[in-house]
Amino acid sequence: MLTECLKALAIQPGGRYVDVTFGGGGHSARILAQLAKGHLYSLDQDDAAEREAQALARPQFTFVRANFRHLTSELAQRGALPVDGLLADLGVSSHQFDTAGRGFSTRFDGPLDMRMNPEDAAAPTAADVLNDYEEAALHRIFGMYGEVTNARTLAATVVQARRQRQLRTIQELKQAIQPVVARGKENKYLAQVFQA
Repeated sequence: MLTECLKALAIQPGGRYVDVTFGGGGHSARILAQLAKGHLYSLDQDDAAEREAQALARPQFTFVRANFRHLTSELAQRGALPVDGLLADLGVSSHQFDTAGRGFSTRFDGPLDMRMNPEDAAAPTAADVLNDYEEAALHRIFGMYGEVTNARTLAATVVQARRQRQLRTIQELKQAIQPVVARGKENKYLAQVFQA
């Protein structure tokens, strides 16, 4: 997929490009390899991405610690408009899935965080959503975003479990919803719940 994306960008050695989701830096590194005189602006709100970006430091590269929703204003501030191409690899990065403390993966126990920027104290964590949202809101979230077929039952199960104790970890959530998970379909079901 990366090769196709780079081909579609038709990178010119002196062009100005944007990677709106730096992540682990793989896409940015490949774009930079083709920029002799041009410039690449890479955005990400994650502090781990900012640390990764240091490995690509060179005059043709600028890392911007911001959510891509601020793309236009961030580029305008830097006099970087217009651009010749833009890459957006949206979603959770493999690094986020592989880091237990981020709470995105069902493979590890850890806090139910799931924030794209864990330093954003104003953003609710997954634990906040599970413990504070009304049952109807949870039903809607599980059904709409996770496409969970028994979303109503799942929401009721979460509400019942949190009456006993707050759900704070991945393992606590998995244990709480285990009674409504179809046998033999655990991985698919958990993926849908975490997708929501």
